[in-house]
Amino acid sequence: MPTYKAPVRDFQFLLFDVLDIEQHKALPGFGEASRELISAILDEAAKFSEEVLQPLNAVGDEQGCRLENGVVTTPDGFRQAYQTLVENGWPALTADPNYGGQGLPNTLSQVFNEMVSSANMAFGMYPGLSHGAYSALLHHGSDVLKETYLPKLVSGEWTGTMNLTEPHCGTDLGLMRTKAVPQPDGAYQISGQKIFISAGEHDLAENIVHLVLARIEGAPEGIKGVSLFVVPKFLVNSDGSLGARNGVSCGALEKKMGIHGNATCVLNYDGATGYLVGEEHKGMRAMFTMMNEARLGVGLQGLSQSEVAYQNALAYATERLQGRALTGPKQPSKPADPLIVHPDIRRMLLNLKSFNEGARALLLWTALKGDLSHKSPDEKIREESDDLMSLLTPVVKGHLTDRGFALAVEAQQVYGGHGYIDEWGMGQFVRDARIAMIYEGANGVQALDLVGRKLAQNGGRAVFAFLAELATFIETQKNDEDLAPLVKALEVSRADLEAATMWFMENALSNFDHAGAGSTDYMHLFGLVAIGYMWGLMGQAAKSRLKDSAPDAEFFKTKLATGRYYAERVLPETGLHLTRIRAGADMMMSFEVEAF
Repeated sequence: MPTYKAPVRDFQFLLFDVLDIEQHKALPGFGEASRELISAILDEAAKFSEEVLQPLNAVGDEQGCRLENGVVTTPDGFRQAYQTLVENGWPALTADPNYGGQGLPNTLSQVFNEMVSSANMAFGMYPGLSHGAYSALLHHGSDVLKETYLPKLVSGEWTGTMNLTEPHCGTDLGLMRTKAVPQPDGAYQISGQKIFISAGEHDLAENIVHLVLARIEGAPEGIKGVSLFVVPKFLVNSDGSLGARNGVSCGALEKKMGIHGNATCVLNYDGATGYLVGEEHKGMRAMFTMMNEARLGVGLQGLSQSEVAYQNALAYATERLQGRALTGPKQPSKPADPLIVHPDIRRMLLNLKSFNEGARALLLWTALKGDLSHKSPDEKIREESDDLMSLLTPVVKGHLTDRGFALAVEAQQVYGGHGYIDEWGMGQFVRDARIAMIYEGANGVQALDLVGRKLAQNGGRAVFAFLAELATFIETQKNDEDLAPLVKALEVSRADLEAATMWFMENALSNFDHAGAGSTDYMHLFGLVAIGYMWGLMGQAAKSRLKDSAPDAEFFKTKLATGRYYAERVLPETGLHLTRIRAGADMMMSFEVEAF
């Protein structure tokens, strides 16, 4: 059976040494996040993930959810685990104190969420979606909606969902048919069907707060006519108690290749009572608050499955005896050497290790930019942070999930035939990771968002700022003997990213197909460089700690070695992506449909 150990030491290194989160203690929420409190959060989150959630992961995969007479039952143990989650106050960790939250930086929620997702990805989706619903209502809901729904979402007593997709439309939400009919009391009647709704119906909480996109009668066609509504499973009385069951029901549970422990529902809205969130016909603006948060969370899921797959593959590789080392026996007293003596096994394991640690750094670095964009008193810092957060969101979602899935497959490969056998658990990690490449905007859409929207925003201000930050780091560190291999590789890859960016700016405006043809390669090129930059920052921090004679010197030496591996074996992939981008769209678009 697979196991999971939360990477607490790595989180400590990132938060305290690389990001120096304590330097922001003057900002709201950061002052309360002392080193002692953060350390306690890390330890308790690890304990909850390892002891409560991880043992339920295989249970959720094997049992799945059950639908009987409109009632969805989650796998054995999920309800008790959710009660523990709520009792320990985890949903309130980073929420607004005005609604019962602890008000800590959102960066810390990413730490907790990664542990939860590695331990039990399907379970983690229930509270994860709730926080997204909370954010959308916090930023766009009326005072009445906030007072009605936020305290219960913050406490975890109620959960939340987001309802976008319909049977005939996913990415193209302008085709949506779900309608909203205004009522005399200011509410709306919502009618239609939504599919692929994660956590759409379950037995974990007493109420579910659905955020639903619908078209008000007479609204403009297309995406400009879409509005957002709160549609609770149970109506809420004026005193906050639950009233009658609303006109929303689960028509079916989707049969899926993974995340069996999460209830992915077909939801039917039959004249359900809903309440407008924000302005009429501005629903996407409000929903994007939830979607952008969810996209970072999905990027995290790609990393989380790669991490737990790596941990188990590493354990197997050190214990499984197979063959002899190419340079002669390493354990001559045993009938064979362990798998880890073989270079190709090490290649796969180091691919996983260098990605996991680099991706974790990128996720927290991006999340911190999000915190600063809201909390910094300096307008320039808020602007710069928001620019980078917006620019990197599709990169984090797309690159981390594509790479996370591919590396979960590599971890499975370490096992050989046993990787294909259910009892080892690797198949579940691969199957669960696969969904992350699709939902919350398939990765091809993320790539188009990056190239088609984010590059051009504010005249390219964000991407040029990122390139300038990289250039400054390279210039200041290039003479450092210990970091030289990494910095030199980063300099080459940064040049590839700049060249690709300029190629799009020079060619894609005259032919948008060029943007589409190269967008996925650009997203991965960007992701490789961004993680390379994180390895630069980690290398810098590790060297500093070694200079100070840190007691756990081996940890920091390994960081430097892992960064060098990433520089030598992974970063050069940027050159391939640049070559593909420069090939443009002409060849692929020249094929007639009949030729496929």
